[in-house]
Order: sequence, then structure tokens, then C-alpha cells
Amino acid sequence: MASTAARPDRVAKLPPRERILDAAEELFQSEGIRRVGVQAIAEKAQTTKMAIYRHFDTKDALVAEWLRIVAAEYRAAFDRVEAEHPGRPREQILGVARFIAEGLPAISHRGCPFINSLAELPDRTHPAREVIERHKADQTRRMVAMCAAAGLPDPEQAAAEITFVLEGAQVSTQNGSIDRAGDRLMRIVEAIVDRHGSAAG
Repeated sequence: MASTAARPDRVAKLPPRERILDAAEELFQSEGIRRVGVQAIAEKAQTTKMAIYRHFDTKDALVAEWLRIVAAEYRAAFDRVEAEHPGRPREQILGVARFIAEGLPAISHRGCPFINSLAELPDRTHPAREVIERHKADQTRRMVAMCAAAGLPDPEQAAAEITFVLEGAQVSTQNGSIDRAGDRLMRIVEAIVDRHGSAAG
């Protein structure tokens, strides 16, 4: 759902629900959830507020659905590295890290949608916040499973360290505090895996 130079022509060809989600993503990413009203989304999607409410009961429901789509992209990345490296959990772990590293340039411009959204949604009962927390819990579960399959003696600790690095790299890229974040990320994750692996010997 990334923006393109030919946006007006592209948007006109999308079904109404997809046009709304596409417009919401662009506005939420560039201006923030709280600052964007339903009318602005309707104008960007070339539709009406009434049409938006036919597809989404509330703006909060629209935000939650947008984040479900973003979460699905991350879930697909885990699926992809598992399929590309069957029976090779170490390469799967590094594949996930590479997926994050390759996405850092986009984050430097727009920020991580999960981090940005959490900052704007302090209420933990907000439906979008619940989407994020479920997504992060699922990612942690899958990383622990990869670490266990790699034979690391303390998979929960290894997964925690890797997660801290992945999350930290995204925040550091967003605030511009660390250069060559992608390269550094890969080296650190590889060192974590190797260090924990050597402890099993």
C-alpha cells in the first residue's frame, strides 16, 4: 500500500475499501493518527465520510484494520524466511533481522508504524493498541521458537536480546542517532546467535 507518483490514477482503480485503507495509511504515517480526521481520509480516498462508515464503524476500527495489514506484512516475512531456509533456524533468524534491516531506510523517513501508533494510543484497551500487542507477542513467540530450533540453551533470553536489537535499531533509525544501522544490526544479531550457540557446547 505504499504511495506512488501516479497516486490519483492508481487510487481510482482500487475498490472503495482498499482506497480508504490506502489513504488512511498515507495520512496516518505522514501526519499521525490523532491529527487526521475522517473527512481528510475521505478526500484523500476520493470518497465520502458516509462511505467510510459503511466499511468501518469508527475511526478507531479503521486504525486497527490498517495496523492488522501492517502486522500481516511482518508475519509474511517470518513465513518467507522459514520457507526460504527450511530446517536452518540460524539462517531464519538472520533472515528476519535482514528484513528489518532492509526496511530501515523507509523508517528513517516515516517512522515505524507500530512505534508511532503506540505513542499516540496510551489507552491499552484501544482496538489498535490490542492489535499491536498481539502482533508483538506473536513475533516474540516465533523468535523464541527459532532460537529453540537453533539449539540455543536459553531461547527466551536469546530471543529477548534479538528483539531488543531489532526494536532499538528501528527507534535509532527513526531519531537518526546511529549511522549504518542496518549493517550494525546484522552484525549484532549474528553475534548474539553465535554467543548463545557457543554456550551450548
